[in-house]
Amino acid sequence: MIALLQRVSEASVSVENKIVGEINQGLLVLLAIEPGDDEAKAKRLAQRVAGYRIFEDDQGKMNLNVEQVNGDILVVSQFTLAADTSRGMRPSFTSAAAPELSESLYQYFCGQLRELGFAVPTGVFGADMKVSLVNDGPVTINLNI
Repeated sequence: MIALLQRVSEASVSVENKIVGEINQGLLVLLAIEPGDDEAKAKRLAQRVAGYRIFEDDQGKMNLNVEQVNGDILVVSQFTLAADTSRGMRPSFTSAAAPELSESLYQYFCGQLRELGFAVPTGVFGADMKVSLVNDGPVTINLNI
């Protein structure tokens, strides 16, 4: 399971020119599910995302998590994060989980974040989405479970 975290001052995701999810300060999480991922991994990843300290404290050090800065979390499914780029000039997506498993674990992951107290707007699983963001820092972190 892969989560690409981007610290943002704002982010949104649109489908067919309609915004379906948006946040102000917080995290944009691009999420990929791989074969062998399960609910235990999704729960652990949600806890790590919520607790990951990538926001600056009063001394300018990355020492605060998204909750401590009253931030939000926008989650967008992105199977291309699981691409195998080890050979050739075209990525292979055989390392991404099947859509049925992916959607189930994507929803479970979002549910775990909601249980932690976040509203969690999302994209639309499997849709052609347009993501807009203002990366704050820039700060982008790749978490793998």
